[in-house]
Amino acid sequence: MVSRRDSLRLGIKAVSTAVLACGWPARVWAENMKEASMNKFDVTGGYEPGFDYPLQDKPDDPHMRESVSMWISDDAGRFGFPRFCIEAVADDWDNRGVQANIAFPDGRVLIGAGGFAPLPPVLVGGRAVTLNAGPLTFEVAEPLTRWRMTFDGNAYETSIARQINGQIGGVLRRVQIELEAVMAVPPWTPGEQAVQTGDRSTELAVGAVGGHRHEQLFRCSGRFAIEGEAELVFTGTGLRIRRYGVRDVGDFPGHCWQSALFPSGKAFGMMGFPARSDGTPAYGEGFIFDGERKAYAKVIEAPWMTEFDPHGGSVDVVLETDAERLRIEGKTYDSTFVTQDVPMFGDWSYGYERALPFHQGGAHYTWGGESAYGMIERSLPREQMRSG
Repeated sequence: MVSRRDSLRLGIKAVSTAVLACGWPARVWAENMKEASMNKFDVTGGYEPGFDYPLQDKPDDPHMRESVSMWISDDAGRFGFPRFCIEAVADDWDNRGVQANIAFPDGRVLIGAGGFAPLPPVLVGGRAVTLNAGPLTFEVAEPLTRWRMTFDGNAYETSIARQINGQIGGVLRRVQIELEAVMAVPPWTPGEQAVQTGDRSTELAVGAVGGHRHEQLFRCSGRFAIEGEAELVFTGTGLRIRRYGVRDVGDFPGHCWQSALFPSGKAFGMMGFPARSDGTPAYGEGFIFDGERKAYAKVIEAPWMTEFDPHGGSVDVVLETDAERLRIEGKTYDSTFVTQDVPMFGDWSYGYERALPFHQGGAHYTWGGESAYGMIERSLPREQMRSG
């Protein structure tokens, strides 16, 4: 297995070529690629392209996990996909967890979740370029640069109010999604700065993310259809996460995770854990991207989930780089919610019970006169929440 330290080697640029043709939809895709080609920075961030490819074979370690996920926000604010995810565990390699969350600003929610068998991976040049489980497929078009996602399956109809009350299930609706994603920001790994500076304690503090992990913001275009409703053609932004390794969340204390990509090309991302029981600060790190360069940041303030307002709740974050302290204002926009001890992946055999309430959603962020939709995920012990 590649070590976490090796997986974060920066400054080593491997030259790679596109492994698949551009594909659908050609016109919008060409425009996206034209914009991407004008970037004045290396979108790969010096990460090793091989880390982006899915595992082709079942790992020997039964606890090894393989995962890809995406969060998508519609540019027009009509809907959000607050986490589409495949989770595969070597111990049951042919039964993989799928999470497919669809949320609307009026409180409507559709949930596709459960365990599914995979299709054989597509191979290009001897490498697997797809990760599949039942209705959901992720595909590498060019590592660290272009990806695709498709979903064709059932999701049950519910609402955020029902989720908050712990209700599961609803009428099944067929959902079809196709999208193409062009990476717009270099990758980031929580703990990346600590690894570079040799801070082993911080590296261990974020070990629960599971072995190697990197995330990358993108622009996308696609189509989205719910059975019996008009198809939506959209452009948007999103976040892609690639993770593999042995994951052990242990006694998870809660967390806050946010990111967004703005129209000008600037972006931010952060992940933090609440203060320890003895009051000492816990891990909190982020980055700011100015359109050309990435700067590391400390998390000064984070919207811990002491209360939960799914629409219009304040989720401001304050980050501090070596050069400045800045506040990014945020309001929850579309939300999904998992109550305590409800499996996130439905009936998947590894859909372990969550010890904490879990919020996955979209937020509307404002920073320096610009606005954008982005993602937010939070959790906190129920006894620390003022409502619920």
